[in-house]
Amino acid sequence: MVQVWRDLLFAHWNLAPSAIRHLVPRELELGLFGGRAWVTITPFHMSIRARALPPLPGMLAVPELNCRTYVTVGGKPGIFFFSLDIANGLAAWGARTFYHLPYFHARMERGVRDGAISYSSIRGNAVWRALYTPTSGVQHASPGSLDHFLAERYCLYTVWKGRTYRGEIHHVRWPLRRASVQIEANTVAAAAGIQLSGTPEAVSFARELKVLIWPLERVEGNR
Repeated sequence: MVQVWRDLLFAHWNLAPSAIRHLVPRELELGLFGGRAWVTITPFHMSIRARALPPLPGMLAVPELNCRTYVTVGGKPGIFFFSLDIANGLAAWGARTFYHLPYFHARMERGVRDGAISYSSIRGNAVWRALYTPTSGVQHASPGSLDHFLAERYCLYTVWKGRTYRGEIHHVRWPLRRASVQIEANTVAAAAGIQLSGTPEAVSFARELKVLIWPLERVEGNR
């Protein structure tokens, strides 16, 4: 499918690998930078359509917020999701059914307040409310940098019935900007069993990115 992600925030926290190792399937190698594991909360707004169809006015447009970490399988770095909240129940069902990803239907709102992007998501005790805004021009991450480690990943991993699957994600390099964020509520990671400090260690923003997402494929050599 084709997705266009807009007004995306990366809010990154680092923590001891032992804090999340038990939450990541053992088939996946935990990715570390500076000896630390990283957990990211990412709110954005996206449009979705099947790749064979042209853009249509009625194509699905919906807010999404995910909580993720970084893993490697067979030397290929990727992303592992603890949760993905989306403001469309049918989309959540489809992603859970066909992509075996932990999608949830949440009440979500996105707008503009005092010149900043306002974003809220509520799913039971998993709550996110924040204001964020870019503060610089576009910068592409340099290889070996923290931004490159966190952003330049071109696949996702999921483990279903003891088997590891990879979903390829194709896009150009991330057009990252520095950003500021004011977090008013953040219990999304806590709902997944992860305790984060109040302030993220790194923050970045992307105005828009078009991506192609391919169907899952079994990773050979994994159970």
